Amino acid sequence: MIKEVIAVIRTGKWAETLVKLEAIGIGGFTRQRVYGRGKQRGLRYSSDGEENQGISFLPKWMVTVVVEDPKVDAVVQALLSANKTGDIGDGKIFVCPVADSVRIRTNESEEVALN
Repeated sequence: MIKEVIAVIRTGKWAETLVKLEAIGIGGFTRQRVYGRGKQRGLRYSSDGEENQGISFLPKWMVTVVVEDPKVDAVVQALLSANKTGDIGDGKIFVCPVADSVRIRTNESEEVALN
């Protein structure tokens, strides 16, 4: 079975994330610049006594890795070790099933298309 691991991480954690993923043999992934917010609804700060000042959407990286089921735990652990600070805004990791994959160049499918 194939899984997609999606991580939304701090922009400053990309270099460490790359090192951790490569250390476990993950060379293929997708990285996208995204903007979002969590339960805190962005960053809020006081300016001249007004507390409604802030940034609604924060810049993040979204990293997507598609791997065979046995590699999912290693990918999740690598992402956690590279990105966990214990502070609000560390990000999220999602693991989703993938119905199929097809390599366009060769028409290979499923796990064969991942390698």
